[in-house]
Amino acid sequence: QVQLVETGGGRVQAGGSLRLSCAPAETIYSLDAADYYRQAPGKQRELVAAITSGGSTSYADAVKGRFTISRDNTKNTVYLQMNNLKPEDTAVYRCKATGSALTWEYETWGQGTQVTVSE
Repeated sequence: QVQLVETGGGRVQAGGSLRLSCAPAETIYSLDAADYYRQAPGKQRELVAAITSGGSTSYADAVKGRFTISRDNTKNTVYLQMNNLKPEDTAVYRCKATGSALTWEYETWGQGTQVTVSE
């Protein structure tokens, strides 16, 4: 089973920034496309940002202009840069990625990382 390593969560004050990263634990796996979801307590999981294998990006309305998803193919890593964070951004953020290794393809989830934004 392909494992994703997620880093970058934490606690910041409103207006602050955090950068999340998502990468396969083993370099033999490519990371072709990725989505970042978040889920706050008592709320449904929502798609925050997505990036395709070609680099096209899309965002939820709530984060447009504040969050940027990007990829570094040399590091096989996807990043979610979160600026001007708000308390309502507090949630567990999880990466879902698709990719391949040799002759087979995968789709898998990271373990999630907590983002807490205080007033």
